[in-house]
Amino acid sequence: MSRIGRKPIPIPAGVTVVAKEHVVTVTGPRGALTRTLHPELAVKLEGGVLVVLRPSDAPKHRALHGLSRTLVANMVEGVTKGYEKRLAVVGVGYKAELKPFGIMLTVGLSHTVDVKAPAGIKLTAEATVPAQKVADNHSTTITVSGADKELVGEIAAEIRGIRPPEPYKGKGIRYLTEKVRRKAGKTGTGAK
Repeated sequence: MSRIGRKPIPIPAGVTVVAKEHVVTVTGPRGALTRTLHPELAVKLEGGVLVVLRPSDAPKHRALHGLSRTLVANMVEGVTKGYEKRLAVVGVGYKAELKPFGIMLTVGLSHTVDVKAPAGIKLTAEATVPAQKVADNHSTTITVSGADKELVGEIAAEIRGIRPPEPYKGKGIRYLTEKVRRKAGKTGTGAK
């Protein structure tokens, strides 16, 4: 049996879980999430814990077992604590401004790029203190937060994809913990 799949998911106080057939709905202080699992897997709520069951030991069912358990556990954690991804905007003149629809990015393109926040996602942009700016050389930090882990990661990846970090000067949008491998660049050819 899958070591991850067989672990029960504890349900914290203030969270309600409704499992009808293969549709799981989790409601908590940060919102409600719904996910449709594979129809061959069963979800049972017993004694304050949630258990995902599989019908057989077939490779297909074993693969889906751990995945489904992790997806439901992420839903429970999302409605209680929430998820967050932080990005750094690095480059001279590069910035992110908070707007009513989301954020507006100025990242060295011929135009500004508007990023609209979908339902359930909160985008914030804050300027970095000059003392921190010297150490990491970024002017703005973008925070993507929400209850749905998958959607938070997707929006953060889309923002990073607008201007990925380049290897020569390190300019662009990167995750705050991301290390950019730098290249040496061109060297002048000496006299022959």
